[in-house]
Amino acid sequence: MKVTAKASIGIQKPIEEVFESIVDPEIMVNYFISKSSGRMKSGQEIHWEFPEFEDSFPVSIREIRENEYISFVWDPDSVVEIKLESLAKGDTVVRVFEEGHQSDDEGIKWAIGQSEGWANFLACMKAWLEYGIHLRKGAFDFMKS
Repeated sequence: MKVTAKASIGIQKPIEEVFESIVDPEIMVNYFISKSSGRMKSGQEIHWEFPEFEDSFPVSIREIRENEYISFVWDPDSVVEIKLESLAKGDTVVRVFEEGHQSDDEGIKWAIGQSEGWANFLACMKAWLEYGIHLRKGAFDFMKS
């Protein structure tokens, strides 16, 4: 059996704006990554850099459905799915699922860590999109060696 990391949040912005904030690296640098080799497109591999790490991380985009669904692999043992849902008042619900690791002690530890990470991703995205606040700035400097 596989374990799933998951997190969700409501964002008070239209689904089109939320979708763009995930696939467009020029927006994503304000709340998640420090650099990307390109825009997320189905079937493409891009590389992300993060302010708290020195490496570049390959991201294989599996599927993009505009304003609805994003799927990618950045860990060979798991698949990330981001599902967007538009609410009647123009808000958007974002749900993130990452599945793939076994349900042993290591897999459970991984799922807890990834759930924390995805909750942080969503909180940072909400802060940026709704209020223009860059929550990640300086937040992980303590992790640098």
